Amino acid sequence: MQQLLKWTLDTIREEESSFSWMEEYRYEWAPLVKSAVSQVVNGKTVLIVTDESHKWFGKYILNSINELSKNRPLLPFYQLSDCFPNLQNLHNTQEMQLLEDMLDISYPNGYYMWYIGKGGHPYTKLAYRCDDSFLWILDEEVQNSFAFRSTDPLIDIKLLQLFKLFDNTLSAALFGELDLES
Repeated sequence: MQQLLKWTLDTIREEESSFSWMEEYRYEWAPLVKSAVSQVVNGKTVLIVTDESHKWFGKYILNSINELSKNRPLLPFYQLSDCFPNLQNLHNTQEMQLLEDMLDISYPNGYYMWYIGKGGHPYTKLAYRCDDSFLWILDEEVQNSFAFRSTDPLIDIKLLQLFKLFDNTLSAALFGELDLES
């Protein structure tokens, strides 16, 4: 079994597309992906939340994560707005607490939110309330998140590359090829 940082570097370097930009960010990435993947391996559900301009990416994740050709267990990834269509109508702490209560009942093994979008979006309030959220934040530096710039002309490509790295990390952890404990 390999350690996560070494495995991540090797995986980045093996990628045929121009993924070298990620080498310098792997130290920021490793603790975030370790937490996210460990939670999935331990049975938590992943609730994907995106701002409007990244809905396409949330759909891409859902279409890709459980492809049968991956020959791995199907994993509990869901789009929160599909589970709770009134998400955009949450305006205060009490309403968010009601949603969290429903999610606690619905997912007794636990859940975390994977937020992809701008840091100032109203959905971030909900994602920040969940301690174990997997945050991919655009245009803002937030502790325990992976930061992007929306002005980056390669942003969509970088999101897709990073998802591929996440998905490969998930497979490696599920198949015992990766040591998430060290």
